[in-house]
Amino acid sequence: MAKPESWRFSPEAYRFVTSIDTRFQDLDTMGHINNVAISGIFETARIRFHHHMGRHPQEQGVRWLVANVNLNFIEESHFPYPFEVHCAIGHIGRTSWTISSAGFQKGVCVATCDTTVVTHGAEGRRLIDDTLREAMELNFLRKPE
Repeated sequence: MAKPESWRFSPEAYRFVTSIDTRFQDLDTMGHINNVAISGIFETARIRFHHHMGRHPQEQGVRWLVANVNLNFIEESHFPYPFEVHCAIGHIGRTSWTISSAGFQKGVCVATCDTTVVTHGAEGRRLIDDTLREAMELNFLRKPE
């Protein structure tokens, strides 16, 4: 798999940031933060990002399901330094969207994560409503021109 484009390693590309503490139990035998722990850090950031957009699926009678997660490990990460996770909307479709995120420690990008989420209701996939779409558009990834 190809390494993400270098502009993805810039905090300015993202609209939202949250800080998540690492834990001693996140370490693996190599002495760095385990890849599974990093996945959990990105999951927590994704939930915080959705709350930042002011929308929650239960308010709409739908569920948001993760369809795909693509993690890229760029550098080793270490305890006790917190993760600053920067998030933005990378893509909006009719029934799904992609959250593009980057994790930083001490100002260095250590990982990126792209998560595709689909909206689902009792009858199957549901269209993204206008209110959610507007919130997403305000949080688009800032790509260089």
